[in-house]
Amino acid sequence: MRLAQYETGSRKPKSDLTAALAQALDVAPQALDVPDIDSEIGLMHTLFTLEDIYGLTISEADGEICLKVNKDKGRNAYDLLKMLFAWKEQADKLAAGETSREEYDRWRYYYPQFDTTQHWVKVPSKELSDALVKAFKDKL
Repeated sequence: MRLAQYETGSRKPKSDLTAALAQALDVAPQALDVPDIDSEIGLMHTLFTLEDIYGLTISEADGEICLKVNKDKGRNAYDLLKMLFAWKEQADKLAAGETSREEYDRWRYYYPQFDTTQHWVKVPSKELSDALVKAFKDKL
C-alpha cells in the first residue's frame, strides 16, 4: 500500500528510506526523487530524465555544450522539438530587437497561450464528443 502511494506521489518516503533504496539500487538518492530544479543536482537529474524520455543528447560545438532532442525517439520527442523551435523563434526575435523583453517574457510566462507557431486545440468534453458521434453516426 505505502509503495503504491510513493509511486503515485501521494506520499514521499523519508530521506533515510530513500537513501537505503538508492543504495540497494546502486543509484544516487536524487535519482529516486522528483528533482528540485532550483538546485544544480536536481537540474542534472531533470536533464537525465529528458534524455530517457525525449532522447535529449549532449554534445559540444565551438567549445560550448549543446543539448539536442532526437526527434526519432518518438512522438513526445518530436513534440518537444517543435516547442523548442517555437521558443528559439521568440528568443531570436528578442535578440534581433523585433520584440521587447516584456513581450518575450509574456510569451514565456503564458506559454502556450501566446504561441502562434503551433495549433493548440481544446479537447471537447466527453458529453460533447458523445453527442457529435450520435448526431453524425449515420454519416460515418
